[in-house]
Amino acid sequence: MVSLQDLLSSSGGESSTDTSNSVKTFVSSVCINIGVALGLFLAFCILRPRFRRVYAPRTYAVEKARRSAPVGAGLFSWIPAALRVADHEIIKRVGLDTYMFLRTIRMMFLMFLVLSVLTASTVLPVNIRGTQGQKGLNALSMGNVDAGSPWLWVHVVVFAVSVGWTLHVIIGELRIYTQLRMWWLTHPENASKAGASTILVSHVPEWLAKREHRLRELFDEFPGGVRQVFVNRTSTELAATVKRRDALARSLEKTLTAYAVQCTRASEDAMKHGKAYVLPPRPTVRMRAPAGAKADAIEHYAAEIAMCNHGIAMAKRSQLEREPSALVLFNRPMAAHMAAQTVLDHRPFSLSHVSVDVHPDDILWSNLRLGAWNKRLRGYASFIVTVGLTVVWTLITAFLSGLVQVKNLARLKAFAWLQGNAWVYGVFSGIVPSAVLALLMMLLPAVLRLLLRLEGTPRRSLIDLRLLHRLYFFQVWNVYVVTIFSSSVLVVAANAIDQPGKIIDLVQTQVPQSATNILTYVMLLAFIGAAKEIVQGVRLAVSYLVPLVRAKTPRMLHKAEQPGAFDWAEQIPTHSLVFLMGFSYSFIAPIVAWFVMVYFGLFYVIYRYQFLYVYNDRQWVSGGLAFPRAVKQMLVAVYISEIYMVLMMAARLTGAASSIMRVVVAALALALTVVVHLYINDVYMPAISHLPVRKAVDAARNPHVTEFPNVLSGYRRAGCAADAAARNRVYAMYSSLVPVCVIDMVLLLLRAKHTTPSTNGWDNQQQQQQQQPDEASVETKAHKRCSMGDRRPQASMADNELARMFANPAVRAKPVCNLWVPLANIRLFAPLVWEVERLGQGTILVITQGAWIDEKSLTVKADLDFVVEDFEVSDKAELAHAQQNRVRYA
Repeated sequence: MVSLQDLLSSSGGESSTDTSNSVKTFVSSVCINIGVALGLFLAFCILRPRFRRVYAPRTYAVEKARRSAPVGAGLFSWIPAALRVADHEIIKRVGLDTYMFLRTIRMMFLMFLVLSVLTASTVLPVNIRGTQGQKGLNALSMGNVDAGSPWLWVHVVVFAVSVGWTLHVIIGELRIYTQLRMWWLTHPENASKAGASTILVSHVPEWLAKREHRLRELFDEFPGGVRQVFVNRTSTELAATVKRRDALARSLEKTLTAYAVQCTRASEDAMKHGKAYVLPPRPTVRMRAPAGAKADAIEHYAAEIAMCNHGIAMAKRSQLEREPSALVLFNRPMAAHMAAQTVLDHRPFSLSHVSVDVHPDDILWSNLRLGAWNKRLRGYASFIVTVGLTVVWTLITAFLSGLVQVKNLARLKAFAWLQGNAWVYGVFSGIVPSAVLALLMMLLPAVLRLLLRLEGTPRRSLIDLRLLHRLYFFQVWNVYVVTIFSSSVLVVAANAIDQPGKIIDLVQTQVPQSATNILTYVMLLAFIGAAKEIVQGVRLAVSYLVPLVRAKTPRMLHKAEQPGAFDWAEQIPTHSLVFLMGFSYSFIAPIVAWFVMVYFGLFYVIYRYQFLYVYNDRQWVSGGLAFPRAVKQMLVAVYISEIYMVLMMAARLTGAASSIMRVVVAALALALTVVVHLYINDVYMPAISHLPVRKAVDAARNPHVTEFPNVLSGYRRAGCAADAAARNRVYAMYSSLVPVCVIDMVLLLLRAKHTTPSTNGWDNQQQQQQQQPDEASVETKAHKRCSMGDRRPQASMADNELARMFANPAVRAKPVCNLWVPLANIRLFAPLVWEVERLGQGTILVITQGAWIDEKSLTVKADLDFVVEDFEVSDKAELAHAQQNRVRYA
C-alpha cells in the first residue's frame, strides 16, 4: 500500500522517460482538447441565432448609437461580422478600455506569431539535433542540447533579437495609447461630463468638512475655479429606511403582477365559458404581530411604503452626519487633474488621497467614512492576510497537483487500471491536473477583491485596477512556480540546501523538463477556455432558467435582458500569465509558443464578437488605465525569461570565450530591459496618469476636434489634411509592429494605384456623418438608462441636479416610490391602480406603460425599448403632475 507521503513526494522529479512526456500522450491530450473545443464551438454556432438574449443582447438592449447590427443565421457568419468593424468604430461602440484590451490581445497574438515562426525555423531544429538523448517531448527542448555545443548561439541570438523587438513593440503601443488616452480625456463627449471635472478627496479634517466655504477657497486656486463642493453626508437611519422601502416596493410589484395574472386568467375563463367575471381573492401576507395573523398584502405593502417615504422625507430635512470626504466639481477638467497631483495639506494624512474622473456609481460610499489611520491598519492587515492566503493556497495547490498526477494515481490500488492504457494516461496527464488548477484559481479573485474592499478602497474601478497586479503575482507564484514547476522547484530547493553551488546546474537540467506542464496548461486554456468563453454556458442557463423562476415583474424581465459585464480584473491577469508562460519557454521549448499563438488568436476573434455583441462594459470607464498595468506584467515576463537565459547559459559555461560571451549577451539583454523599463516610467507613465497641460490648452483652443487622433503626434506629421484621419488609423494599427517608413512606402504604393488609404470605407461614413447629426450627440431622456449618472454635459445641468447626482445614494433616494406593473388593462385594473396610489398617500406612482399580460400564454411581457426611468418621478409635485396627465380611467 502506497502512503500519502510517498505519493506526494514522488512528484519531486520526473525522468525523461516519464509517460506524461511521451509523444503518444501528448497527441492524445491534443486530440481530446481540440475535440471538446470543436464540439463547444459548433454548439455555439447552432445556438447563437436562437438565443439572442445570451449571444447578441447588444443588438437591442443598449442605446441605439452603441448597438451592433444583427448577424445572419449562418454558422460562421459571426466571424466576419466581428472582424470587419474598424478600430474607430470599436471605440465609439464599446469605449477606449475595450479597444485597448483588444489591442493587447492582438499585439500578443502577432508577437507569438512571429516568435513561433522564428523559433520553429531556428531554435527547434537545434534542439532536435541535440546529443543529450532526451526522449519524447523533452527532445524538443533546450535540455537536449549539449552544454558545449556552439549551436547554443542560435538560442542566444534569437532570444536577444526577440527581446529587442518585443521592447520595441511595447514602446510603440505605449506611444499610441498615450495619444489615444489624451484624445479621450479631451474629447468633448468625455470632457463635458461632470465626472471628468470632479475629484474625490478623502481624509478631510473634521473642522474643514464643516466649513465648505474653506474647501472652496482651497480649490479655487486652480485654473477655472470651483463650481461646487459636496461634503459627503449620510445617515444610518436614512439608509436603513431606504433599503426597507426598496425591498417593500419590489415585493409590492411582485404581488401586483401575480394578482394581475390571476385576474386576467379569471377574465379569460369567464369570457370563454360565457359567465360573469368574478374577482379572484386578494393576496395575503402573514404579519409579525400579532403572530400568525394575515393581512391584505396590497394594503399592507402600500401602507408600509407610504410610512417609509414619509420617514425618508423627514430624515432628508434633518441634520445629516458629515463624513471625512468630499467631492469637488471644477469648471475645467484640467483643474481636476492638477488638484490630483498637488500636495494639498502639510498635516500628516490630511487631504492625502485624491482621485480624478469620478463617477457616482463607481464610489464605495461606505468606505468614505473611514479615517486615515483606520485605512492604514486595514491595509496592513489585508497584506498579512494575503501573504497567509498565498502560503495556504501554495500548500493546497501543491497537494492537489501532486495527488492528481496520473503516475501517482496509478500507484494506488483503486487506480491500478490506469497502467498500460496510453489513451487514458493522456486524458489524465493532459487535462486533469490543469483542470484542477484552473478550478482552484476561479475561487481566488472573489477573496482578493473582498480584501481590497475591506482595506477601505474608495472606488470600485480602483479595486479592479489593484486586483490586476495582486491576482497576477498570486497566479505567477501559485500557477507558474508552485504548481507548474513543482517537479523542478522542489528538487532545486532540496539540493540547494546541501550544495548551493549546484543550483545553476539543477536549473538547467530540471526547468526544461517542466515544459510539458506548461504546454498542457496553455493547451487547456487555449481550446477549452476559449470555447467556454464563447459558449457562455452559465449565462445561457441563468438567462433562460432563472427568469422562469424569479423574473416575475416587468422590471425583473427588463433587467434579465440586459447584457452582462466583462470581469476585467480576473481575465487580464490570466492572459498576462499565459504571455509569461509562452515568452519564457519560447526559447527553451519552442512548441509552447505555437499553442500560445493559438490561444491569443482564438481569444482575439472571440473577444471581438463578445464585446461587440454580448458584453456591456459601461461600468468600467477608466480611459484604458488597465493597459499600462498589462504592459508592466509583460515586462515581468521579459525579466523572468532573461533570468532563465542567463542561468541556462551560465550553467553551460565551459571556460571557452564563446560560452562566456553567451552569458554576456544574455546579461546585456537583461540590462537593456531595465533601461527601457526606466525610460517607460519616466516618459510615458506621467502622461498616462493625468492630462498634460499642453493637451488641455490645445483642446481649449479647438474644442470641437473629434476625429481620430494622430498617434504619431510629436514624432511625425500625419500627412495632408485630406487623408489625415485615415492615415492616423493606419499608423495606429501598424506603427508599433513595423517601422513607419514601411507603412509610408505601402501607402505611397496604394496611392500610385489610385487607392485612397482607408479602412472599411471610413471616409464615406465620415461624409455621411458630416451631413447628418450624430445620433449619440442628441440628448434624450434615454440616457437615464445608463448606470453612470453623468452622461449629460456639466454645463446643461443645474446646481441642484449636480448636488443630487454626487450625493450619497441614501441622500439621493426619492421620497416617492415608482411601481412598474402590467396593469394597463383599464377594464380590469383601473380601480386597483387608483387604490394603490390612494393607499400610498401621495407617495406612490403606478406606471403601467411598457408592460402587459399575454392573453394566450398568461405570462408577463415587457417592452425592451421602453425606458421606465423616463416615466419615474422624484417628488410629490412631479407625481401629482403625472397622475393628472395620465389617461383617464373609465
